[in-house]
Amino acid sequence: MYRLPSIIALLGLAFAVAAQSPHGDQLKMDCAACHTPDGWEIPADSWHFEKVAKPRRSTTTGWIMGKDTLSFNHFNTEFPLEGRHATVDCRACHTSLVFSEVGSDCISCHADMHRQTVGTDCARCHTVENWLVNNITELHFENGFPLAGSHLLADCNDCHRSETFLAFERIGNECVNCHLPDFNATTTPNHGEAGFSTDCAQCHDINKFGWETETINHDFFPLTKGHEIEDCARCHTTGSYGNTSSECVSCHQPDYNASLNPNHLTAGLPTDCASCHTTDPGWMPAVFLQHDGDYFPIYSGSHQGEWMECVDCHTNSSSFAEFTCITCHVNPETDHDHEGINGYVYDSPACLACHPNGSSDDGFDHGLTAFPLTGAHLTTDCVECHANGYAGTPTECSACHIQQFNQTSNPNHNSLGLTTDCASCHTTEPDWMPASFDVHNEYYALNGAHAMIANDCATCHNGDYNNTPNTCFGCHSADYNATASPDHSALMFSTDCQNCHTENAWEPATFDHDGQYFPIYSGSHNGEWDVCLDCHTNPQDYSVF
Repeated sequence: MYRLPSIIALLGLAFAVAAQSPHGDQLKMDCAACHTPDGWEIPADSWHFEKVAKPRRSTTTGWIMGKDTLSFNHFNTEFPLEGRHATVDCRACHTSLVFSEVGSDCISCHADMHRQTVGTDCARCHTVENWLVNNITELHFENGFPLAGSHLLADCNDCHRSETFLAFERIGNECVNCHLPDFNATTTPNHGEAGFSTDCAQCHDINKFGWETETINHDFFPLTKGHEIEDCARCHTTGSYGNTSSECVSCHQPDYNASLNPNHLTAGLPTDCASCHTTDPGWMPAVFLQHDGDYFPIYSGSHQGEWMECVDCHTNSSSFAEFTCITCHVNPETDHDHEGINGYVYDSPACLACHPNGSSDDGFDHGLTAFPLTGAHLTTDCVECHANGYAGTPTECSACHIQQFNQTSNPNHNSLGLTTDCASCHTTEPDWMPASFDVHNEYYALNGAHAMIANDCATCHNGDYNNTPNTCFGCHSADYNATASPDHSALMFSTDCQNCHTENAWEPATFDHDGQYFPIYSGSHNGEWDVCLDCHTNPQDYSVF
């Protein structure tokens, strides 16, 4: 009887302790799975990780028997224990009695020896077996810098230098991030003075184990045929390899200047060697394909294959602007072919003028060009317009007639600011007549009766187009003074004709008689008269009525 209250009290204490478990609310286990009635303390040598067994109880008392080992299956948690983790004392990670306070991320237990340079996920580089790093190559590939050649043999700290040798700051993936000292120290050639790129891979093979290189990546200027030279100094004469021009003339100006057949300078040939030459040694073969488009078709048309070298046509090698057609096209035959051709002249420039495409099938038809010949242009000598050759002759009027424009004084085209487009007023008829002035309305609008004399300029201008007045009285003073019925001058009528008249004709006319004198267009006198003389019987004095 005396033991029963003690047992009940002990059970009550056990329930109270369970309700106040120091291990936190998340650990839902029977205390007896780890502890004995002898006390809460667990011997250090009892911490092993085996599957939890069913507690053994005494067959006589029913009490849970003491344990030699502490059993807990960590694989049932979110952090299975593998590798070295399986041999670590529980209290090395669980420093407090609340086991759930320990996070499952590496940094919860492992101090960051790398000083936040590679993140806090140890498993990215390490395994649970040891701290060795076996995936360095893969890590560099993921970071955009695959390790190849000499980089495979380099110690990590050769590139990632720090006081502790464990901080691996990002240093960039450009060659110069590590090799700037090598770049600056190189003297054969001096990379800095030569202006070489700091991208080592342009010249050096990153898959090799050294700086030696058999070839230079010269793709920015392919070295082919005559350019296949091993002596860099032949092109890089100043010892500077930076900013060397890729223009032909930057190296070959002396060759250009010394060329006499043809003389490139006097012929005005382009300094872009590639327009005629390849990179074959000796400058041959060569073509001048611009000859067809800019001058005369020799690589196409009827002259293709009819010549061997330039001097066949350009007999004066000192001036390729000169040419001859009559070396091949002999006089008798040519004369016979041109019988009845108006203006035919046996002359090389004349041949080109009529046969710009080198075809004998049809002559030159100016009507098919952008400038058909009409009027006075039909009888004009070719050289008057084509003084500098036939190609590229402008079609604007002022290109030929600017002198006449500047010298014209009646009217003075310059002072009036007239257009230099002659065709806006003139035709191609000789002596510039007839002429029209379609832009007259920009100066003085021609309406009514004025429009009827638009083409009879002399009526108003009388041959003088300068300072022509634009007031009514300026032209009509004689009409004003000669008018007797009524006498405009004596009655001091306004000289502004449009006060009474329209531009269509002098009649009918209106006069503000109502406002100035007496109502005759309104009131009782409206419609009671026909002409002024009905009331003003003395036409010499309209003050009499």
